[in-house]
Amino acid sequence: MTNLVLFGPPGAGKGTQAEFLKEKYKLVHISTGDVFRYNIKNETALGMLAKSYMDKGELVPDQVTIDMLEAEVEKNSTAKGFIFDGFPRTHAQAEALDKLMDSKDSQINAMIALEVDDEILVERLIGRGKTSGRADDADESIIRNRITEYYNKTAILKDYYSAQNKYYGVDGVGTIEAITERLSAVIDKI
Repeated sequence: MTNLVLFGPPGAGKGTQAEFLKEKYKLVHISTGDVFRYNIKNETALGMLAKSYMDKGELVPDQVTIDMLEAEVEKNSTAKGFIFDGFPRTHAQAEALDKLMDSKDSQINAMIALEVDDEILVERLIGRGKTSGRADDADESIIRNRITEYYNKTAILKDYYSAQNKYYGVDGVGTIEAITERLSAVIDKI
């Protein structure tokens, strides 16, 4: 199995690239945001538990998130591998993901981070905000705060995966095709 953690600041192109990579490598793309929305919309037990925390403005506990992801992995038990998008975000979550993969006789092969200059990210997100209707993509100060939050939280994960020789930074600027080629060059070496 090939299991990847795809990372990058807001606007780096993770969603776009995940679509290409899942097709090329026949992997299952697991977006934490999509998993949360699905569980909440379908009122699963885990979705309702997560919603109870979110409704109070609290963070959903790691174990609830891990349980949701485990259910997604189980649903796709014949998969050739997974692309985890938006998870892990903390050291504890990275360890929990390692345990989950270990229980499946597998492992995370690489954390690949799309690296993009902040000013380009701001431009991309403002552009996306004009077409997506997402409020968090319309306000430059919110965008800059989201980018800062990303860097504050992912430095820990960069260290975590670097210590395992599994961290790869990839230039996320250029055409979609060029970025996909750079990502593929890393994946093909794993």
